[in-house]
Amino acid sequence: MTEQMTLRGTLKGHNGWVTQIATTPQFPDMILSASRDKTIIMWKLTRDETNYGIPQRALRGHAHFVSDVVISSDGQFALSGSWDGTLSLWDLTTGTTTRRFVGHTKDVLSVAFSSDNRQIVSKKKKKTIKLWNTLGVCKYTVQDESHSEWVSCVRFSPNISNPNIVSCGWDKLVKVWNLANCKLKTNHIGHTGYLNTVTVSPDGSLCAFGGKDGQAMLWDLNEGKHLYTLDGGDIINALCFSPNRYWRCAATGPSIKIWDLEGKIIVDELKQEVISTSSKAEPPQCTSLAWSADGQPLFAGYTDSLVRVWQVTIGTR
Repeated sequence: MTEQMTLRGTLKGHNGWVTQIATTPQFPDMILSASRDKTIIMWKLTRDETNYGIPQRALRGHAHFVSDVVISSDGQFALSGSWDGTLSLWDLTTGTTTRRFVGHTKDVLSVAFSSDNRQIVSKKKKKTIKLWNTLGVCKYTVQDESHSEWVSCVRFSPNISNPNIVSCGWDKLVKVWNLANCKLKTNHIGHTGYLNTVTVSPDGSLCAFGGKDGQAMLWDLNEGKHLYTLDGGDIINALCFSPNRYWRCAATGPSIKIWDLEGKIIVDELKQEVISTSSKAEPPQCTSLAWSADGQPLFAGYTDSLVRVWQVTIGTR
């Protein structure tokens, strides 16, 4: 008997690529999804066989693609970044914007909350990482030793005893920054193509990143050393760690690969069937991933505007 993933349902409501998904343990029946349709949808999960969830509220206000969304650790607020050059802080109880962060001159591609919700980090296409407080004041702009090309993703480490910011970019580098002084700690090198995504493990000890070359590298954040690399076989668009299993998931083109990190083996590979009369039809690309807090459903966003929900089940292989 082995654990595997089964498609449980879909969430329909967007009219563009689903660029990011956010979950919170505070509200297990709610998720957020961001999209190129300029909106963020708050979903109420029903877990029905025919309809896994319904759109409860649409958060509107961005004038361009919404590229990223994250939820504060208390589940009360969401932070979004957009190609319109702004960040927005949302009150999830009312669905209204409580603050807009204006300071980037180009597209904002990634945003993150610190573990104590007191600091916010954002990055734009043109090499810039900014550290904000929750009042919308930019406290620091990282310029020294920053990326030489677009910064594609930025995340905080949840480890309070070792607070770091991790960023990756089109210069093929992952950089780890000391949160206390915004100074560069380490450069992680080894990729041969641009990087799309970085993710930090729930305990803050590991980070994984991937992109154009299809290689999913795993690094020890505490030691600053490379552990090993797993081959995704296609461009990696998104990565995430399971909250309760030693698994790492990668959105690799149209499929999702799930690895057991101890055995370094593939637990499952999730693929979409192409339902079309055209011989040239291609499956939708998976662009975003997020586990629920209990590690049972995996939410995946695609270029066909859908969020697909995969459930951990026990099966025989």
